[in-house]
Amino acid sequence: MSRDINNKFWDEELETLPREELEKRQLEDLKEIVKFAYENAPYYKRSFDEAGVKPEDIKTLKDIQKFPFINKKTQRDTQGVGSFLGELAAVPEEDVVFISTSSGSTGVPTMSPFTKKDFDEFQDTESRWFWQIGMRPNDRYVHALNFSLYVGGPDVIGAQNLGALCIWGGTLPSERLLFVLKTYQPTVIWTSPSYAWQLGEKALKSGIDPKKDLNIKKIIVAGELGGSIDATRKAIEDIWGAEVYDFYGLSDIFGACAAMCEAKDGLHIAENHILVETIDIHTGEILEPGQVGELVFTTLRKHARPLIRFRTGDIGRIDNTKCSCGRTHGRIHILGRKDDMFIVSAVNVFPSDIEAVIREQDGITGEYLIRIFERDFTNKYAVEIEKNADNPKTDEQVAAEVSAALKARIGVKPARVVVHPDGGLDTRSEHKSKRVIDERNLEYVI
Repeated sequence: MSRDINNKFWDEELETLPREELEKRQLEDLKEIVKFAYENAPYYKRSFDEAGVKPEDIKTLKDIQKFPFINKKTQRDTQGVGSFLGELAAVPEEDVVFISTSSGSTGVPTMSPFTKKDFDEFQDTESRWFWQIGMRPNDRYVHALNFSLYVGGPDVIGAQNLGALCIWGGTLPSERLLFVLKTYQPTVIWTSPSYAWQLGEKALKSGIDPKKDLNIKKIIVAGELGGSIDATRKAIEDIWGAEVYDFYGLSDIFGACAAMCEAKDGLHIAENHILVETIDIHTGEILEPGQVGELVFTTLRKHARPLIRFRTGDIGRIDNTKCSCGRTHGRIHILGRKDDMFIVSAVNVFPSDIEAVIREQDGITGEYLIRIFERDFTNKYAVEIEKNADNPKTDEQVAAEVSAALKARIGVKPARVVVHPDGGLDTRSEHKSKRVIDERNLEYVI
């Protein structure tokens, strides 16, 4: 199927469906996938029976609220039980053509299986996101993501299906990646936000001006929150002279489940594949669209391992109003991970709040480290930063300015701000950067 390269939509009919029609299609798919899961996945048969619910109870989209939640623990507890794929799987192993696994950063790595149909629809969604940010067949694209079992690795196929010239970069060392960017002059790259910023810094220090010597026009970032933080996105754009677009994915579902458009007002989520709920993180109570809570996803078309009411652990909100770009699929706004949120003086603090402040400050590199600790049985936090080599201010002056800025933005100031020289923090990474160290001994429940 040939596409008009001037049409900004990959699938205009789907992407601009009136809300009523979109939800009608969602309901049809929801009824089918809940029935399929009940009849084919041992866990769902047992879970639904124990909860006293049946697939026939789905009459409207809101009826999904009658069904029990699952989470990462459910995946870990059922993985390998009864079969290689486990009790959440709804197809035999011979129907599975691909599996990815999670990083295991919050526990035992969990696998995500795909049938051929699941995988093909996954890649069509990736093509849709690439097209949405302006990638076209005449682009050269470097996929600088991990290919080792990571669900984002195969996303490069979506770019190939679109017609772009694809360079499977993977996790190359910075020097080698800069060589690729200079030699092949690609126009689009995908990596993490922290690495995009660090790579630009390394280019400048090695005598390469990303704006003049390279040809990157668009940078896709994912895996960390930075791409949805205005100050971080601007910092990356300033180094590269390129547009930055944030993508959001889950190893539990598929590569990029949501992506920015040109409006950069949240990330459109593939609502033809995912039903989104938002719940109160304390009570599990259903919240109205627009309210902030934990995002809960139900996969509508993935048959290898359906996820019915999966608690993502991500805190955010969904906006179901029509975007200025013309797309009608809802936009999610992610604030952070439930696991990363901490409370100081009754204020909920996300690392993304701190990052937004740090990235906006003049005279510091933008690198930071957060330490959470306890004092007198209460939570405190400290921030470590780097001062630019040419900053004439004293460390004390810089620390005071950053502390005041954090107090003004977040509402609670850090217990201390530690100032390092440029390069003094060990936070730079070729992949995701670890920026939060929890030193508390008490167990806090969020």
